[in-house]
Amino acid sequence: MLTPERHELILQLLKQHSVVKIQELIDITNTSESTIRRDLTQLEQEGFLKRVHGGAARLQGKIKEPSMSEKAFKNLQEKKMIAAFAANLVEDGDSIYLDAGSTITEMLPLLKNRDIVVVTNGLMHLPSLLEARIQTFLTGGYVKEKTNALVGRGAILSLDNYRFDKCFMGVNGIHPEYGYTTPDQEEAMVKSKALALSREAFFLADDSKFSEVYFSKIADLHDASIITNSLDEEVNDLYSRKTSIKVVKE
Repeated sequence: MLTPERHELILQLLKQHSVVKIQELIDITNTSESTIRRDLTQLEQEGFLKRVHGGAARLQGKIKEPSMSEKAFKNLQEKKMIAAFAANLVEDGDSIYLDAGSTITEMLPLLKNRDIVVVTNGLMHLPSLLEARIQTFLTGGYVKEKTNALVGRGAILSLDNYRFDKCFMGVNGIHPEYGYTTPDQEEAMVKSKALALSREAFFLADDSKFSEVYFSKIADLHDASIITNSLDEEVNDLYSRKTSIKVVKE
């Protein structure tokens, strides 16, 4: 089977099943594992699919934005692991920016009674921050109902009043060429601004976010470090060449 024929078959199978395993592709195409891996790598680089452990998955829509309630329980155990590692990076005396995001939410109970200052655009974070007795500042801006995030010109202008030791961000997509992306331009601009004002920046992302590309770019890959839960060795090597990445394991 010629390479273009294999690629077409792989993409057809992904349309039908969303996820395909390497062994399935070997059996269907009667091709070696190394050839299938090369095919998947090429198709991923061209933006047609994303590699997952043991196979490949169909990419999500570039402008699709899940709500906070949809995000809250997805990959929850992985988010808790990532959040625990991130919380340990916070030191007494730090001023930190906490992005509106479901993984960031899991950090909050772990910051209780810490001698820190928090700035956030996440309305959902306020009850936990107040309960934890953390000095908190809320950005300006208008409320994006779907994600409970403060965005827009007011949010960006208000951030100019602060400088951060560290910022912790959620993200929808991480790609070796296209960097950190999210569906909404308004949220991307706020994230990008906070990142620029921080001495250190961290994106908290479970492994489902890798190789995804969304509509609005936040930053290049090297502009921040990544904290994640699990990556295929080949994928980990690819991203590690472009930025600092910490894979958290149980």
